[in-house]
Amino acid sequence: MGKDVSPSSFQPRDRGRYRRKMQRCLDTLARMLADGHFTFPRRHIGLEVELNLVDESMRPSMSNAAVLDAIDDALFTTELSQHNIELNVPPRPLDGESALQLEDDLHAYLGRAENKAGETGAHLAMIGILPTLALEHFDQKWLTNSSRYSLLNDRILAARGEHTLLSLEGDGLPGQPPEGLRAYAESILPEAACTSVQLHLQVAPEDFPAHWNAAQCLAGVQVALGANSPFLLGKALWSETRIPLFLQATDTRPEELKNQGVRPRVWFGERWITSIFDLFEENVRYFPGLLPETDDEDPMEALESGQVPKLTELRLHNGTVWRWNRPVYDVVDGTPHLRVENRVLPAGPTVVDMMANAAFFYGAQRALAEEDRPVWTRMSFHAAEENLHAGARNGFDAQLYWPGIGWIPPDELVLRVLLPLAHEGLRQSEVSETVIDRYLGIIERRCVTKRTGSAWQREAVAGAQARGMDRDSALAAMLAEYLELSRAGEPVHAWPVP
Repeated sequence: MGKDVSPSSFQPRDRGRYRRKMQRCLDTLARMLADGHFTFPRRHIGLEVELNLVDESMRPSMSNAAVLDAIDDALFTTELSQHNIELNVPPRPLDGESALQLEDDLHAYLGRAENKAGETGAHLAMIGILPTLALEHFDQKWLTNSSRYSLLNDRILAARGEHTLLSLEGDGLPGQPPEGLRAYAESILPEAACTSVQLHLQVAPEDFPAHWNAAQCLAGVQVALGANSPFLLGKALWSETRIPLFLQATDTRPEELKNQGVRPRVWFGERWITSIFDLFEENVRYFPGLLPETDDEDPMEALESGQVPKLTELRLHNGTVWRWNRPVYDVVDGTPHLRVENRVLPAGPTVVDMMANAAFFYGAQRALAEEDRPVWTRMSFHAAEENLHAGARNGFDAQLYWPGIGWIPPDELVLRVLLPLAHEGLRQSEVSETVIDRYLGIIERRCVTKRTGSAWQREAVAGAQARGMDRDSALAAMLAEYLELSRAGEPVHAWPVP
């Protein structure tokens, strides 16, 4: 969720100072891009995994402070709710067999964290939406004790001027009638229900637009392939319910502003880009500051004196505009770099499933970015956005649009078009054949079986209810089985349904 901020109240004059400082940051970034201040010695990737905490009865465990104390590892940090923590994996090269080491590291990090969490009576749950959440868990008292989270909550609610409305229509369980949800929350904690895996790719400035555009084209396919969030507040809704839930949970617009066409802060975007600068400029132009805190740095003076500007305000503001593919400016060991942060995927079901999702994304993204006639020159931006919502709602049952093909189910699109491209993109990135075969083989088998985490959850709950359980008991039983299978590590396409 980003760095903490001062707990002091912001004054009206702070907003004007913040706006001027963000413009100064934008001018500095433009100078850095024009003058070639970004080095790019080697392609690096990074990974963040958001996690839930549950107790022995599979209910949310509001214990992240105690769990983090027990884990005692700087790679694990707080998240918005007291039942969330986040793992930030150190970046590493994409090439060679680095992904296999990343898989081993993830198992080690999560295994140790699970053992330490167990000492406090909690367990880690790597899943897109915790199915046992209830409306009571969205009470503001469960915000993690952090001035940033409290201020963000207050600012979003003040901007909207009313409670958070969660309104969704879903497909229900297999063979059962559709289900719907309509509920109100008095905080932004429904956002904390959305636990994701975030993929980072460091790119050169001149390559950023093509990689971002390619990521946008892939978003609908990604959520259809990786869906793992079918339940919210006891209701069976979308295959990847995180997508609409995140929008509704952080929406600063009352109905009147929605009707005027004001842009949401959870945003797909509205156009293909030609520079990373386009995205930062849109963020500043369209979205008022939620946390208008400034530092003492003059970024242009810092640049002209040979220092690397922190661009603090621009980075803070960027963290409060939740693009599904976000631009990132960062400084590591005194060196500035740019990243594409892909945010569409849910956490889980297993480490190897997440690694397969990542390999597919990185490979297909590079291949699409380097095509002679890029796919986004033959596809409207609106079609890419519609693919995201179709894939999130219907999973493998969706119909996605792809240039030269028309409407096609996700599994066919992957098997016929995107999987060969992902193979080629990973080869171009000098990833070993062992890595390619391991992870893309999992994607292939997932498409053949049409078994995602979301599909497995639905089938498991339907089976439990058929055996006489009520919905709450069925969700808890499903989650217990899910966690056991997740720790065993077999990819989800091979999971048996209890």
